[in-house]
Amino acid sequence: MSTQTAERFASFSEFYPFYLAEHSNRTCRRLHFIGSLLVLGILGYALASQQWRWLLAMPLAGYGFAWVGHFLFEKNRPATFKYPLYSFMGDWVMLRDMLIGRIRF
Repeated sequence: MSTQTAERFASFSEFYPFYLAEHSNRTCRRLHFIGSLLVLGILGYALASQQWRWLLAMPLAGYGFAWVGHFLFEKNRPATFKYPLYSFMGDWVMLRDMLIGRIRF
């Protein structure tokens, strides 16, 4: 965790509302959803096939979709650049929240 994260957010639970505010655009959230599911699919495929080179595609799939959402639709800079750990955690919590219907996508 960076010093800046610790200074601004004492915990992930304090960070998550900020993270959600940075994902207010529905298309951005949908792109995150697609990217996260692709990451899980790639991981599953790599494990099942034992073709480990596919693991290299995980960051491209996950961050690629997310960053397109931020730069083209949300019109902001991804939180990953400033808060990498909390942002990574936020991606998976937001995916869960979308899957259970807590957040619209």
